[in-house]
Amino acid sequence: MKTMKRSALSLSRSAGRFTAGARVLPSFLIVGAQRCGTTSLYRALAQHPLLLKPVLHKGVHYFDVAYDRGLRWYRAHFPLQAGAALLGRRHGGAAQAYESSPYYLFHPLAGERIAATLPGVKLVVLVRDPVERACSAHAHELARGFETESHLETALELEEQRLAGADELLRALPYASHHSHRHHAYVTRGRYADQLDRLEPLFGCDRILVLDSHRFFAHPEAVYDRVLEFLGVPHLGYPVFERHNGRALPRPVPAALERSLRERFEPDDARLARWLGEEPSWRR
Repeated sequence: MKTMKRSALSLSRSAGRFTAGARVLPSFLIVGAQRCGTTSLYRALAQHPLLLKPVLHKGVHYFDVAYDRGLRWYRAHFPLQAGAALLGRRHGGAAQAYESSPYYLFHPLAGERIAATLPGVKLVVLVRDPVERACSAHAHELARGFETESHLETALELEEQRLAGADELLRALPYASHHSHRHHAYVTRGRYADQLDRLEPLFGCDRILVLDSHRFFAHPEAVYDRVLEFLGVPHLGYPVFERHNGRALPRPVPAALERSLRERFEPDDARLARWLGEEPSWRR
């Protein structure tokens, strides 16, 4: 069965590359952050008939780890222009393709590549209490086998050493990958304002929508409305909202560690208000 699925996937990719010139490119991207509800938002938006997800899978990861495969490979992941035009006529609006790759926000070259390849593209970013995000990311990477340190405290102590020189290497060798940069940046990926500041000169504030994932899960309809307004897509009813990829923490976070992390994140959290239009929910 697995062999048959792999063969079907390979056939679909080959067909996609053959017809790449007739396929749409994304109008917007969900670029992160990791462990902040990107899959839940992605699946909610996929229920809108004018929002077209990739043909094969959620995250294409072209602008971070697959950029060497070329634009034709990237286009192969998206629906045909003819089908998109048909949906547009049927539902009274322009169909928009999109994908969700949470590493785009953090990768040092992804923003520049996106801006050069997709002029006018819009970006959607979700942010979450960075302490919760760090804990969730550690549990996630541990479960997937990308983390070998079972204790969060140890992984956090190793983070600076593990990430030393990673940005410089990725910029010097554009097609390189760095395991720890992608899988072990528990604190660094929670410094959202730094990552947003890097994107601002490339896209401007008007093309970046930053959402508080706590508010998305608490009031999904209101946040969904904001996304549709940002994209300029007609409202055709609400989807079914579900939480995806949630992961329970293996053990409670020690109180002293939590206090220490909150102090470390405080300056970064304070800078998020201008992106969210209000204080982050976890600072209230």
